[in-house]
Amino acid sequence: MPRWHRTQTRRRCSDQPLLGNAMSHTSDLIRLFSERGYIHQATNLEGLDEKAGQQVIPAYIGFDCTADSLHVGSLVQIMMLRALQRTGHKPIVLMGGGTTKVGDPSGKDAARPLLSEHDIEQNKNGIFRVFEKYLTFGDGPTDAVMVDNASWLDNLAYIRFLRDYGPHFSINRMMGMDSVKLRLDREQPLSFLEFNYAILQAYDFLELRRRYGCLLQMGGSDQWGNIVTGIDLTRRVDGQEIFGLTSPLITTASGAKMGKTADGAIWLNDDRLPAFDFWQFWRNTEDADVHRFLSLFTELPMDEVERLSKLEGAEINEAKIVLANEATTLCHGSDAAAAAMQTAQQTFAGSGVSDGLPQETVSAADADGMGMISALVTVGFAKSNGEARRLIKGGGARLNDVAITNEDHALAASDFIDGRAKISAGKKRHALLVIA
Repeated sequence: MPRWHRTQTRRRCSDQPLLGNAMSHTSDLIRLFSERGYIHQATNLEGLDEKAGQQVIPAYIGFDCTADSLHVGSLVQIMMLRALQRTGHKPIVLMGGGTTKVGDPSGKDAARPLLSEHDIEQNKNGIFRVFEKYLTFGDGPTDAVMVDNASWLDNLAYIRFLRDYGPHFSINRMMGMDSVKLRLDREQPLSFLEFNYAILQAYDFLELRRRYGCLLQMGGSDQWGNIVTGIDLTRRVDGQEIFGLTSPLITTASGAKMGKTADGAIWLNDDRLPAFDFWQFWRNTEDADVHRFLSLFTELPMDEVERLSKLEGAEINEAKIVLANEATTLCHGSDAAAAAMQTAQQTFAGSGVSDGLPQETVSAADADGMGMISALVTVGFAKSNGEARRLIKGGGARLNDVAITNEDHALAASDFIDGRAKISAGKKRHALLVIA
């Protein structure tokens, strides 16, 4: 179980992407961020660069506890915290035990479901398991700490909070924030509860500076308005300069949202997604995304990134395998990455059946005469019988690498080779039905 830690300078702000040359920066931190493509917007980047060359920068990113794992959509922020630590600075992972009870309206057309205290605590512990793989936690000057904002938000006195901090927030400005404006422009309701989210996030930054000397908040570009609001509050209340930096929101070359596929989210905990499926996600990267993903999601030297990205034709697959191995090693370990690559080789180039594929166990009685529709649903390639039928009619269903076009097809005992039958959906999704 994690040990939770409860514990007047003019800014130069821009809402435009920053395209500076990494060589022009003096600190290892900003140079690395720049060359790998992590910087989209920043407040006083020159001042932050100078400070990062002189002292340890405590920096935070917040993660609300809306699920018991994070997915690939959060991986840029995780890699930024890791890079921060690698360059001699201190990551603060802020768990939103308090703000999860309000719900971030950013990028949403409807309010998030409100979770119970029990669910929030369970989700928080699951998310900690993700960070254990990427960061070193401890009490040292550059060791990461995990903090829960419920430790200060849960005990706020409402009238006192309004009196002390309310005068520093402009409703006019808040109405122009993307998280608010986009919801209103789409004529979707925005509750007063959600409207408060930006105020609470701003207060988080103030508290983290006071408690941990935090100087920098990072996040996706959709958090820019919230970050700047926190910087303003700290300047007004404590007279201190702190900094903000956002990363670009990542979509694939085809425009798909990062971390989401037709089969669901690409989770970072292996109890939510097997390491093989995680490896396959990266192996299936579009050609146009190889350079960007190698830069963002691996720690390969940039000259090697450039070499791999210049491969063409069938040779680009070498770069995708390297990407899959590197990303999987960071998330699941080198053994899991090697096993996933071996499984893929056996599945696509060898006998076609591998122990490393995701497996679903069925009894001998259930296996005897099981319909192909039921098999597809059982291994998770279809969410319903109707979806399975459409998959079969579309020619995407296979049993032991043989196309099944009859939706009434039933599995026979002879289909279970050594007690295993390989079920496939298309060319890239494979699983085993195993008789217990």
